[in-house]
Amino acid sequence: MKYQITKRLSIAAVSAILVLGMSGCNQQTSKSTEATQSIANEVVTLDLEDGIYTVDFSTDSTMFHINEVYDGKATLTVENGQGTVHIVLPSKNILNLYVGLAEDAQKEGAQLLEPTEEEVTYEDGTTETVNAFDVPVPVIEEEFDLALVGTKGKWYDHKVSVSNPQASGESKNSSITAGEHVIEVSLEGGSGKATIESPAKLNVKDDNYILTVVWSSPYYDYMLVDGEKYEPVNTEGNSVFEIPVMSLDEPLEVVADTVAMSQPHEIEYTIHFDTSTLQ
Repeated sequence: MKYQITKRLSIAAVSAILVLGMSGCNQQTSKSTEATQSIANEVVTLDLEDGIYTVDFSTDSTMFHINEVYDGKATLTVENGQGTVHIVLPSKNILNLYVGLAEDAQKEGAQLLEPTEEEVTYEDGTTETVNAFDVPVPVIEEEFDLALVGTKGKWYDHKVSVSNPQASGESKNSSITAGEHVIEVSLEGGSGKATIESPAKLNVKDDNYILTVVWSSPYYDYMLVDGEKYEPVNTEGNSVFEIPVMSLDEPLEVVADTVAMSQPHEIEYTIHFDTSTLQ
C-alpha cells in the first residue's frame, strides 16, 4: 500500500513536470505571435514619430522577398503612431497577404490584404509590372506572422520583420533650398497602365513646392488637387501639369481626367515621393 502511494506521487510529479514543460513551450510560441495577435485585437502604436522611413524588410524564405530593384528595402509610413510598410514583390504570383497565420486567413471574415500593380525598371532597362502590398506593422525590430497565398491557392505561413528605420529626406516642418530640384516619384491607382515620368522636377519657392507631372499619355485634360483644377501646361506630346505639393513626407492624392476612352473619366491616383532621392 505504501508502495502504491509512492508510485502515484511519482506519476503526479512527472505529470506536473510535463504540464510545466508544455506550458513553457506554449509561452514561447505565444511570444512569437503576440505582436501579430495584438494588431487584430487593438490599435498598435509604434515607438516612432509620424513620418516616412526607409526600412529593411526581411522574411524567412528565399521565395518570398522584396523585388531585387529595392535591395531588401521598403517604405514605412507612420501616421498617428500606426505603421504601414509598402513592399514591392518580384512578380504577380502572390495574390493576397494576411497579417497572422495561414489557418486564420482562410476563416470567414478574414481581412486579406489586396495587391496593387506597380511597374519596376531593372538595371538592364527592362520593365515589369508586379504586385505590391501595404502591410500593417505591429512591431519594429521583431518578427511577426504574415501569411500568403499564391496562384495555386495554397496558403503558407511566414515570419517577417521590419527593422532599421531611417527617416527619409526632409521632415514635414523643414524647408528645402529654393530652386529647381528632382525627386523620384511613383504612381498608384487606375488600371496600372498609366505612369508618370521619374525623376520629376520639383520647383521650390518661398517654401512652396510645385511638382511637374509628365504623364505617359497625351489624353489627360485636367487634374484635381484638393478640389482645385489644374490645366496642362503644354499643347503637344504627353500631358504635363504643374501642381502644388504640401508635403513630400506624405503621398499625394490627385484626380486626373482622361479623354482616351469614349467618355471622359476622372481617375483617382496617388503619387508617392522617395525623399531619399531628392537632389
